[in-house]
Order: sequence, then C-alpha cells, then structure tokens
Amino acid sequence: MVLVKEKKTVVIDQFKSHPKDTGSTSVQIALFTEKINSLSDHFKAHKKDFHSRRGLLMMIGERRRLLEYLKRKDPQRYQETITKLDLRK
Repeated sequence: MVLVKEKKTVVIDQFKSHPKDTGSTSVQIALFTEKINSLSDHFKAHKKDFHSRRGLLMMIGERRRLLEYLKRKDPQRYQETITKLDLRK
C-alpha cells in the first residue's frame, strides 16, 4: 500500500534531523513502520492475500536491518526513534 503524500510529509517532519532531510535512517524506519501498520490493517480484511504478505515480510526485514545499523552507528538516535515509534518495550 502506498502512503498518501500528506501523511508521508507528516512522518518525515517528525523524524528529520535537518530541514532537507528526507532519507536518513530514522526517516526510512518511520516510513517503513507506517507502511507496515497500514498493511497490517489490510490483512485483517484480506486474510488470504499471501503475495502482499511476502512484501510485508520483506519490509519488516528491511526495517530490522535499518534499526540494527542505526543502533550500531548512533545509539542515542536509535533510542529516540524506537521510543517515538513505540517499537520495543
């Protein structure tokens, strides 16, 4: 599922580190999380959509790799990101 442009700009504004930041690791993680959450709602209605489920699993894997990278490179930003997104307890 594609994010609406307005929703995407809101997410980017929350996680950007400088005014022109659209692709930093924390922004990418936030966008993946938003897509994953919208797909989770999709699967509640369409339980047998296995092709989209594969795409969801690929997004989850990519987000996991980005989180590991951020944790390794900038632990403080990692903590801020997972706290804002409420990913881990």
